[in-house]
Amino acid sequence: IHTSLARTQKYRAGGIKFVENTIDAVAAAQTIFNLPIEDEYPEVLLAEAKYNADQELYLAVLLDPVARRPVLLGSRQGGMDVSGSIDKMQQVPVDQEFSPFYARRLTLKMGLQGDLIQSVSAIVEKMYRLFVEKDLDLVEINPLGISPTGELMALDGKVTANDDALGRHPDLAALSGKKQPSSGLAGEKRNLSVGGGDRRNSNSKVQHSQPEFEPKSPSSISNSESLELVELDGNIGILCNGVGLTMATLDAVAHQGGKPANFVNMGSLDRYEAANALRDRTELGLELVAQDKTVKVILINILGSASKSDEITAAVVGYLERKARANRHLQVVLRLVEVDTDAVKKRLGQLPVQLASTLDEASAKAVSSAK
Repeated sequence: IHTSLARTQKYRAGGIKFVENTIDAVAAAQTIFNLPIEDEYPEVLLAEAKYNADQELYLAVLLDPVARRPVLLGSRQGGMDVSGSIDKMQQVPVDQEFSPFYARRLTLKMGLQGDLIQSVSAIVEKMYRLFVEKDLDLVEINPLGISPTGELMALDGKVTANDDALGRHPDLAALSGKKQPSSGLAGEKRNLSVGGGDRRNSNSKVQHSQPEFEPKSPSSISNSESLELVELDGNIGILCNGVGLTMATLDAVAHQGGKPANFVNMGSLDRYEAANALRDRTELGLELVAQDKTVKVILINILGSASKSDEITAAVVGYLERKARANRHLQVVLRLVEVDTDAVKKRLGQLPVQLASTLDEASAKAVSSAK
């Protein structure tokens, strides 16, 4: 039985009580009805069955007032003690057009594995869609319970609407009980970017909601000549081309029980038309991935033509030879398509490179080498 007041600390304040029979329920209800939380009394109480969760997660989407872009937040330590585990909170700034890639990135940074990656990612995607469609300041689930069988259940949550946007959302205005403005900025459509950026008119008055965790300014992404390094917390570096292939590779590594340290998405190979452009970019990508000293193995999974694969092979050879001279010995798992495997093996010589023909084989070899 719990209070209907939308207060972050209602559990600590006594606004949630667990009961096992009718007598205890009546007593608990009387107590909560007479319990002010932040100087407010509840008008109704909510009663529901207790959910036995093996694990509780924290998820949120909010607007970072400094960077002025949406940020995804997640932690494997949800529940009432989430404010005490700030160092465990992961964040992913949405700085481009939103795609499932961002949600997947958050789950990987949280250290989720197996089926949880896909199921939690789907929830984050829905949270973000609600955040944008309703011009919200905050969408928060805390906790998201995980049952012993892997079932997910949002056990508590909170959304905070922006007062200036209520004129565009009569359904939210009706719930809030606030009068809808008939003119002014509140009636105008804010400049929403599904991929992030500034969501508000620069002249509008913004009231920022307070989530259970204040994000740091996003800094986990470094750019170098149009290549983007995304940092995680494992020991396998990943170099791919294309969002879909990168997501599939991250999933495959997680499915094998491995943890990516970081990844670089080189994008479409068609943009590398100049002589040696692809080779130079591949070596740059390898440098970015390997700059993390926790990386034990680099998984290269690139789909392209035979000529493109030749350039990539040349880049791998040149890079590893330079690293060997600098006494930095890295293992590489290389998956290419449309290549003469024997010719590639001959070109690689004695370099520490394992070839793979499928993604499952490549991810399995990378995880094994990283142990």
